[in-house]
Amino acid sequence: MSVTKIVRKVFEPRQRELEKHFTQGKALQEAVLGHLIAKAKDTEYGRNHAFASIKGYDDFIKHNPVNTYEELKNSIDRMRHGETDILWPGRVKWYAKSSGTTNDKSKFIPVSQDGLQKIHYAGGFDSVAMYLQNNPKSRLFDGRALILGGSHAPNYNLKDSLVGDLSAILIENINPLANLVRVPKKQTALLSDFEIKRDRIAREAMNKNVTNISGVPSWMLSVLSRMMEITGKTHLEEVWPNIEVFFHGGVAFTPYRKQYEELITSPNMHYMETYNASEGFFGLQNDPTDKSMLLMLDYDVFYEFIPMESGIANPRQHTGTTQQPVPLWGVETGKNYAMVISTSCGLWRYEIGDTIQFTSTNPYKFIISGRTKHFINAFGEELIVDNAEKGLAYACEITGAEVSEYTAAPVFMDQNAKCRHQWLIEFKKRPADLQLFSDLLDAHLQEINSDYEAKRYKDITLQHLEIIEARENLFNDWLKLKGKLGGQHKVPRLSNSREHIEQLLKLNS
Repeated sequence: MSVTKIVRKVFEPRQRELEKHFTQGKALQEAVLGHLIAKAKDTEYGRNHAFASIKGYDDFIKHNPVNTYEELKNSIDRMRHGETDILWPGRVKWYAKSSGTTNDKSKFIPVSQDGLQKIHYAGGFDSVAMYLQNNPKSRLFDGRALILGGSHAPNYNLKDSLVGDLSAILIENINPLANLVRVPKKQTALLSDFEIKRDRIAREAMNKNVTNISGVPSWMLSVLSRMMEITGKTHLEEVWPNIEVFFHGGVAFTPYRKQYEELITSPNMHYMETYNASEGFFGLQNDPTDKSMLLMLDYDVFYEFIPMESGIANPRQHTGTTQQPVPLWGVETGKNYAMVISTSCGLWRYEIGDTIQFTSTNPYKFIISGRTKHFINAFGEELIVDNAEKGLAYACEITGAEVSEYTAAPVFMDQNAKCRHQWLIEFKKRPADLQLFSDLLDAHLQEINSDYEAKRYKDITLQHLEIIEARENLFNDWLKLKGKLGGQHKVPRLSNSREHIEQLLKLNS
């Protein structure tokens, strides 16, 4: 009898429990809110926001404002220094390092023990539960799992306190039994030098019977490409004959799908999207024929949604807005919403910056529609407009150049797993040395954005940015063609797709 057939029984109770998502969405979320409020009522945040008097959702929103990282930053920093009972009961020892804000290079998202177990690990467990339910012939546990992770470091040198990639925190705290079925070994998984790590993972995993892989598509492709180089093979199933599923998340999979399908030609290969972030684990693709994901409603996450104006990608203004969050039972399909969460990690009414669109409300299913800001996050770099503006200002100051208009977009990975950002810049005053300008911009982006810096490390994942000079009035001509010249219409500074830049490049030729 296969190991998978035995292990399946562990997941069957949860598979039955998940059926409540199809009929009891509101009740599940109301229970989560009640649990979070009751547990945190004696924290500093709970006392300051009248948690003890809250009877339901209406009381909750009456006493608690919507927050961004800036509003919670001081509390989080005190927690990082060892203070207890601030945003969540007890001491929070782990902090997931995420891309920065306008004012900071990095954000540090608290990961409490409750959040670790009841959000992040719960999502991982349910990923497997749903996959097994959809694939009765699976032999997932008859082989190994290749799980990619980042690295971590001491947090302010406090005992047992760590800060780093969420994936590293998850690997550090994983049940030791899981290490029996995963590769690479823990020491390799937590290496900080990705060039060394990539090679070691490939060598450790290539002779194992790997049946499933988990990670960010861009990073995983880099590892698999290295393994193909070492083994001299063309297709992944030549190395791992029993490979059957890739659990992926972190960045959109669409730009990578073709490359994965060329690398893995086995008809038994499956792909399952997950919506996991430093702030929490939110969604799972429960139906392989449907690209939308099921919103996970019984973890320690209470959701709210801010309606976004149709077609507007700019961040919601926090002052004077008439757009108030609605709870889950107030959403409609086909509308864009900015997601707001309250969690057992101490994030209260926290706007995470992602926008989603519901495709169904029975059950609650959605797609990720973008960010509340213009951005590039094709490879996990999370470059925002503020980063771009600061980088250009720095390069202009040093070289004496002046920029009148610009836009930037990703150039997606080729067969050698090489990729870059492409900048189309119209200069009012051209730099004497365009290469120096390019080098200064790239270097400063690394200084102010830790995720961009990590992806640029030794050119392993993201190559040096490329600058293409735009002819005079290119951007005005483009806006004029689209009927958007003048008024409030603006050139999209950063885009996660190549739609705009390709149009502009044609006009520039």
